[in-house]
Amino acid sequence: MLRSFIDTNVLVYTDDQANSAKQKRALDILNVQKQSASGVVSLQVLQEYFVTVTRKYGVGPASARRKVELFATFDVVEPALTDVLSAIDLHRLRSLSYWDALVMHCARRAGCQQVLSEDMQHGQIIDGVRIVNPFI
Repeated sequence: MLRSFIDTNVLVYTDDQANSAKQKRALDILNVQKQSASGVVSLQVLQEYFVTVTRKYGVGPASARRKVELFATFDVVEPALTDVLSAIDLHRLRSLSYWDALVMHCARRAGCQQVLSEDMQHGQIIDGVRIVNPFI
């Protein structure tokens, strides 16, 4: 199983009851990643998840907090200053948003071969890490 970095949108879809197909797919992805012990998230992704679901989907803060705890059972990358600086360099060199650059940098640092994300260009390879849109 490929070591996979799970982007925020995959986590957020677990709470999207209006889109049952994507919700089911997101839950399936997380189950596979958990069973294979190959999933990775970052503090950034966990924070973005919390903010998004409490604002966009009206998930209560206590419920969202509990899900953050559950998602944190994946390997968690905790960015340091050197990671922030590397993401800035990647942002400048590859014309990525800073936040996407931080995701890609953290994925590479964690030894991931792919980033599961709907928000970046499917199939693109950045610093040896492939972006895979699991919803297409």
